[in-house]
Amino acid sequence: MKTYLFACVHNAGRSQMAAAFFNALADPAKARAISAGTAPGNSIHPEVLAAMREVGVDLYGVEPRTLTDELARDVNVLVTMGCGDTCPIVPGARVEDWPLQDPKGQPPDVVARIRDDIRTRVRDLLVRDSVGGG
Repeated sequence: MKTYLFACVHNAGRSQMAAAFFNALADPAKARAISAGTAPGNSIHPEVLAAMREVGVDLYGVEPRTLTDELARDVNVLVTMGCGDTCPIVPGARVEDWPLQDPKGQPPDVVARIRDDIRTRVRDLLVRDSVGGG
């Protein structure tokens, strides 16, 4: 089984959305996703919670977490999202960078656009890596 790590700075928006979509769409026998941040926030951004709820994904109760060496140890693929120079390095992992706008403080239509872009990118990743669910 492959482990995918979605990482952004605060782990309160983009990476949480990506991991949630990935885990909902991936074949659980082939792959799983985790998310973390280099400087995690206190909670998921409220605008992200609302945008994900609109598409039937509940992130309530999910908390941002710090990207640690232990967490990254078994990661096969690292997807970074807008962390620039603070993006983590995970030895041995394939790295992709998705330059995505931070949804924090954005109006609902902008957050929805970011969410939909992330969902499309996740679907493409699942197809490319042949780890999608039926």
